[in-house]
Amino acid sequence: MGTILQLLFTGLGIGAVYALVALGFVLIFRATSVVNFAQGEFSMVAAYLMVVFAVDLGWPYWLSFLLAIGGMALLGAVFNLGVYYPLRNRTFLPVIISTIGASIFLSNTVLALYGPQPQVLPGWFDTPGIQLGPVYLDSQYLLIIAVTIVLVAFQYWFFEHTLLGKKLQATSQDKEMAALLGIPVATMIMITFVYSAVLGGIAGILVAPVLFVSIQMGSTIALKAFAATIIGGFGDVAGAIVGGLALGVIETFGAAYISVPFKDAFAFLVLILFLAFRPQGLFGERVAEKA
Repeated sequence: MGTILQLLFTGLGIGAVYALVALGFVLIFRATSVVNFAQGEFSMVAAYLMVVFAVDLGWPYWLSFLLAIGGMALLGAVFNLGVYYPLRNRTFLPVIISTIGASIFLSNTVLALYGPQPQVLPGWFDTPGIQLGPVYLDSQYLLIIAVTIVLVAFQYWFFEHTLLGKKLQATSQDKEMAALLGIPVATMIMITFVYSAVLGGIAGILVAPVLFVSIQMGSTIALKAFAATIIGGFGDVAGAIVGGLALGVIETFGAAYISVPFKDAFAFLVLILFLAFRPQGLFGERVAEKA
């Protein structure tokens, strides 16, 4: 039982990172009807910004965090203006291709500036963790889970109880009707891109002390998060969170009891099963088309 609880705790910590990145996928998809395949690179860029500020320059961790998040907000705005906005009136395929191109551009830019050598980012706390009965609670995993809970609660409050949140929801549901009602659709989409970049950045900063900071970390996280959005029900916020947490737990238990080298394959095996037997996902609804 102690081993199971330990694996469950670790799985929820990793799954929370997937959930945050998946949430960014869903928000962009609901606002623009396209998939932002550069979402994983937002996590990678934020992790490298933390390495530059906190490790290379030796600035305080909290200040480095704020600067990295500010940098991600700026990157989200630039991404919206440079990648999405010029193609906003085109079909979804050119926009998706442009996000893939932006993803390659970001990863190669970081590679050219920082090199291929993985970097180590220290955790926020000096204390490694606490022992609670048979379960060792790592401080970084505790932080990941706590921050995810706070962000999910904030998002619920923001979208349900603020005027700006309701405008964002209206824009995601029907951009044309929102524009007729006087809602500045372009501004709402800009805010969505900025917020999704910040979410991806927070996920990357949180998971960086657990993993090595590398060029490949963004694509790995993005693939798992994309699988989580499909498993949860593409376009559903609750589905993204539940799908991300579930994937983290499945991956952790699979590595412990089946095979460590095939750890990354378990998420995609679950994805294939869902595509075969429940393609609408856990929270998605089956859509019927008339002939």
